[in-house]
Amino acid sequence: MRNTRLRATAAALAVLALVASACGPSPSSSAPGPDDPGIGHIHGLGVDPADGALYLAGHYGLFKVTSVETAQRVAGRIQDHMGFTVTGPGTFLASGHPGDPQAASPHLGLIRSSDAGRTWVTVSEGGAADFHSLQPAGDKLYAYDSQTRQVRASADGGTTWMPGTDEDAIDLAANAGEPDRLYATTQGGLRVSTDGGTSFAGVQGAPLLSHVDSPAKGLLVGPDTEGRLQTSRDEGRTWQAGGALPGQATAFAAVDGNRLLATTEDGTVYESRNGGGDFTVVFRSAAS
Repeated sequence: MRNTRLRATAAALAVLALVASACGPSPSSSAPGPDDPGIGHIHGLGVDPADGALYLAGHYGLFKVTSVETAQRVAGRIQDHMGFTVTGPGTFLASGHPGDPQAASPHLGLIRSSDAGRTWVTVSEGGAADFHSLQPAGDKLYAYDSQTRQVRASADGGTTWMPGTDEDAIDLAANAGEPDRLYATTQGGLRVSTDGGTSFAGVQGAPLLSHVDSPAKGLLVGPDTEGRLQTSRDEGRTWQAGGALPGQATAFAAVDGNRLLATTEDGTVYESRNGGGDFTVVFRSAAS
């Protein structure tokens, strides 16, 4: 029995390591032409409250989903989005790498769009930071920088950053109702900070999650390493299992407490409208 548990733990840790390091190409959106690389690996998901459109932040650009089988590259731009979040109508934050191999730096730092991804401006850390997770929480913005392997916090929308905290995070979650409370999924389990990311402690009894989000104060939701949705309504003290994805999640976002979005390795995007009770396909790549 002990060997079985050890094997299961090792497999779960391998899943988290894959999620944490994923940045290579995977199946594209819809039969790209010979000069079109497609979407590549999907790193982030978001819904624009301006028009309800679903956006996919991919290895080869930002894409707007137009049907279950089609997604359009925004502005024709090839650009790797390792971190992505929607902060308001038509307003996005992202980070990653420029598509131009001749670019002065391989790191975009924090970039912002106020026109649904058609144009971007550098907010901070251009040429230095590669934020793999971006999490707004009221007046605060949190990010995990893969270059320094630190969780960082900003009180002015990412223009300036406080000293980082050594915490090798995969995904971050926080809520405007309690902005100093920050959660991080890690290979060692779910961790929590109650002081704005200055220090972290383990969340005892929490399932091993690949991703986590906090769509309301005290509410945590995210897929575990087997793709099953786990929900806590008491800040992580107790958990309830919900519906399951057909595989591990590679990206996850909670639009609200009921509407959840997740992507699996083959580039399929799933949506739940009942808080993770079950999922339906909202986008399927041509190769999946």
